[in-house]
Amino acid sequence: MTQIDFFVLQPGAPGNRWLLACRLAEKAYQQGRRVYVQTDSEGDARHMDRLLWTFRDGSFLPHGLAGQADPRRTPVIIGHGETADDEQEVLINLAAEVPPFFSRFDRIAETLDQEQASLDAGRRRFRFYRDRAYPLQHHDISR
Repeated sequence: MTQIDFFVLQPGAPGNRWLLACRLAEKAYQQGRRVYVQTDSEGDARHMDRLLWTFRDGSFLPHGLAGQADPRRTPVIIGHGETADDEQEVLINLAAEVPPFFSRFDRIAETLDQEQASLDAGRRRFRFYRDRAYPLQHHDISR
């Protein structure tokens, strides 16, 4: 069954949920896992693409946009919409809603910051997973 982790940036923690998603993608990549980052729109996907180039000095994460990068050679794919192609290891969800394909992934990382819209959407997603009896973990991130 899919394991779902909620990572919540605490007040005063540096960055936002987008930068936290970059850190989580980097960690998964270092563990040899494939990552799919789900966003709400093409603009959001391009924003994440830019962040992965610049979020930390000295970091390199081979990544690309869904439909443009070769998924066999690109371990981090960024997309939006109704499908994640053949990806199934780690899903980092930056979208407001639960992606329809979420259950085929081994792990899901939900990232939240202290923005009210982020918290409200995160609570809805938490209830969605909880009501379907998915195993949930909560992680407070303070740095």
